[in-house]
Amino acid sequence: MSDDGLPPLREVIQAHGLAANKALGQNFLFDLNLTRRIARAAGTLEGFTIIEVGPGPGGLTRALLAEGASKVVAIERDHRALPALADISAHYPDRLQVIEGDALTIDMLGLTKGPTKIIANLPYNIGTPLLIAWLSTAVWPPWYQSLTLMFQKEVAQRIVARPGSKAYGRLSIISQWRCEVKMLFDVNRIAFIPPPKVTSSIVQFLPRLKCEPACSQNGLERVTAAGFGQRRKMLRQSLKSVFADPERVLLKLGIAPTARAEELRVEDFGRLALEL
Repeated sequence: MSDDGLPPLREVIQAHGLAANKALGQNFLFDLNLTRRIARAAGTLEGFTIIEVGPGPGGLTRALLAEGASKVVAIERDHRALPALADISAHYPDRLQVIEGDALTIDMLGLTKGPTKIIANLPYNIGTPLLIAWLSTAVWPPWYQSLTLMFQKEVAQRIVARPGSKAYGRLSIISQWRCEVKMLFDVNRIAFIPPPKVTSSIVQFLPRLKCEPACSQNGLERVTAAGFGQRRKMLRQSLKSVFADPERVLLKLGIAPTARAEELRVEDFGRLALEL
C-alpha cells in the first residue's frame, strides 16, 4: 500500500486496464511524491474546493486529498478511469466528486461554492484552450483564487515570457494582463507513463484584483493579434488592420512606430487597446 492507504498507481492502472490514450492527450504521473509536491505548490488546500481536469487514475487527485483539500471536483472524459476514481472516493468519503464529461464544455462555476482553486495536470491537447477560457471569464476578479497548472514547457515559457524574447507573444500578454504568473518547477518527461517527447512545467496564476490598463479583453486580443500576426513588421505597418492611422496613434502614446510587437510591454498593448 502507498502512504495514503491506497494501492500503488501501477497496480491501479493494471487492475483497471488504463493504458494511456494518445487521442485524449494522456500521460500518467506515477510518482506520488511528485504529485504531492504539485499539490503543495498550490498553497493551502484546507477550506477550498479544488477543480481538477483530467485526473486519469487519480495520482494528483490522491495528493490533493492527502494534502487536505476539503473537496475535489474531478472532471474526466475517459470513462475507463471512473472505477479507479470511485475507489478514491470511497477512501475519502464525501470529499471527491467525479464528473464524466468534456472540460471544454462544462460550466465549472456551477460546480463549486465558496473558495476555489484549479489544480491540474492538463491534457496537452486542451491545455491552452482551457487556460484562455479561464482567463476570459466575464466577471473579474474570477470565481477561482488561483490556477496551478501543468503545461508543456514550451507553452509555459510562452506564458511567462518577457518583452524582447522569442517566446513573448499573445499568450504572454493575456496571461500577464490578467494574472501574476510564475513558473514553479519542471517535471522531467521520465516521470510520466508513457514518457512524452517534451519536458513539462508547473505554472501558477494569481488573478490580479484589477487589470491595468483597464481595457477590454476583446480590444487587447485585437491589437495583439494584429501586432504578432505580422511579427517581423514594424508596428506602423502591422497595426493597419486595427487603426486607420497607426503611426499617429503610436506617436500619441509615446511608442516608436518603428518598434515591433515583441518590444512592447503588456501595459503598452493595453494602452493601444484603450485607443480602440
